[in-house]
Amino acid sequence: MVKELKNYDFTLVITPILLTAFGIVMIYSASMVLAVVEGHESTHYLIRQIQWFALALAGFITTSIFPYKYYQKLIKMIVLVIVALLAGVLIFGNTANNAKSWFDFGPVSLQPAEFAKLGLIIYLASVYSKKQNYINEFNRGVLPPLILTAIILALIVQQPDIGTAAIIFLIACTVIFSSGIRFKHLFILALVGLALVALAIPNMVTDERISRFAGAYQPFENPDDDGYHLIQSYLAIGDGGLIGEGLGQGVQKLGYLLEPHTDFIMAVIAEELGFVGVVIVVGMLAIIVLRGLFIARKCSDSFGALLAIGISSMVATQTFINLGAISGLLPITGVPLPFVSYGGSSLLVMMIAMGIMNNIAKSVKKKEQEPVPVNKEGTKNNVFRNRGGRTWERENRSIRF
Repeated sequence: MVKELKNYDFTLVITPILLTAFGIVMIYSASMVLAVVEGHESTHYLIRQIQWFALALAGFITTSIFPYKYYQKLIKMIVLVIVALLAGVLIFGNTANNAKSWFDFGPVSLQPAEFAKLGLIIYLASVYSKKQNYINEFNRGVLPPLILTAIILALIVQQPDIGTAAIIFLIACTVIFSSGIRFKHLFILALVGLALVALAIPNMVTDERISRFAGAYQPFENPDDDGYHLIQSYLAIGDGGLIGEGLGQGVQKLGYLLEPHTDFIMAVIAEELGFVGVVIVVGMLAIIVLRGLFIARKCSDSFGALLAIGISSMVATQTFINLGAISGLLPITGVPLPFVSYGGSSLLVMMIAMGIMNNIAKSVKKKEQEPVPVNKEGTKNNVFRNRGGRTWERENRSIRF
């Protein structure tokens, strides 16, 4: 058992747990007054997030033990469940914030689009790893997985949840690029994507979305309406300075910031813990992303490498969009900050993803410890040597990383 534990990547065990624990503290600070105003106890959101953390931790442990290669055998079931959930939420889902994105089961709410992120990563990693021998053939190697990706994106846009759709689109682009397809095929896909976006824009443009863009890029033109929430975020960030006002001492969370415990939790962190607090949180998220990419680079099989790249891109993309919204770089889209923001579905998916990443890391370490015979001819580019001088052979692949 002790020997097995040594194979885990403790950076990817400790960092997500510390981030989540820190997030729980900040959720309590950000939501105390909000909970009371809504008619709950001040600890309402705190207790619910702790409960979700317990479930997420169980998911993390389970997926860190479950061999990641078996997901390839479950692809059909994963795809069917994702599509069924996304279609079902459009019919039976609960509407919140003008989006039909949630299933309500009494006190528990689930957001299928969050699970679609991880499910699509597994699907794309599996399909493109199997197509490595003919990845340069567009019709056979590149196009088929894009059909399902387009269906998933269309279902999410119909909710509408543009923020999550953007994250999934960028994740898909990252996995597709990393799979090793030709640059001319990437260029073709980019042109097709731009054409589809141009066709979709007239149907997607609404007064609410126009106001979000105006609020992001011209907040002071209408400070009491479109730009109000971003200006409050600026005030929170500005008031925090270097070391902040002190934990629990923030003012903007007292009815000024929109969703201070979810979308704008980083603004609360900036106000209460200052620039130092922001750097620590962003630094820990960067560690997770970079560690995931390092594991992908070391992984000896295409599926594991693409899976690690996809999970890393999910954390990176979601972080970028959340921070972009609170800083005015991007419109407000309702995307939570990974591990830190309040939200059970997001936390559960992120911790499950970290469990999968740990299982990949464990496989990499075991592979390094069990060298295989290496042919002398034609294998030079596929041979890797660990610190002990042992050699092992990487699967022939065209992963661009």
